[in-house]
Amino acid sequence: MNLSNLKPAEGSTKTRKRIGRGPGSGLGGTSTRGHKGAKSRSGYSKKIGFEGGQMPLQRRVPKFGFKNINRVEYKAINLDTIQKLAEAKNLQVVGVNDFIAAGFISSNQLVKVLGNGTLTAKLDVQAHAFSKSAAAAIEAAGGQVVKL
Repeated sequence: MNLSNLKPAEGSTKTRKRIGRGPGSGLGGTSTRGHKGAKSRSGYSKKIGFEGGQMPLQRRVPKFGFKNINRVEYKAINLDTIQKLAEAKNLQVVGVNDFIAAGFISSNQLVKVLGNGTLTAKLDVQAHAFSKSAAAAIEAAGGQVVKL
């Protein structure tokens, strides 16, 4: 066996249908498109969501809600995560760049520190927002809260 005589396994491949190659092929004439109508014509493409004239789903379902254009979205980071990060990297000041380097956030995200877990180290934490419980826990441990 070599590269010049390799063949696929028996029965693993099929020959494709050669459509529109005359009546002798058995697939000439209408070329498997049926008779007349938009779907038989060249250039036909149905619109997204078209349901054959029936009222489409996105028009049957009522509109609801709205998007607040002033919403500010934060990535939540808990105190226990900050504690682990400070212990692993031996940090006194934990900032947004440390979170980016650790892979917790991407560079265009805002950070909010939440109060889940306990903080034992004395840390200065820099973030865009803090929950009341997180700020209280950081200050109780002797650290400082720095809003960016």
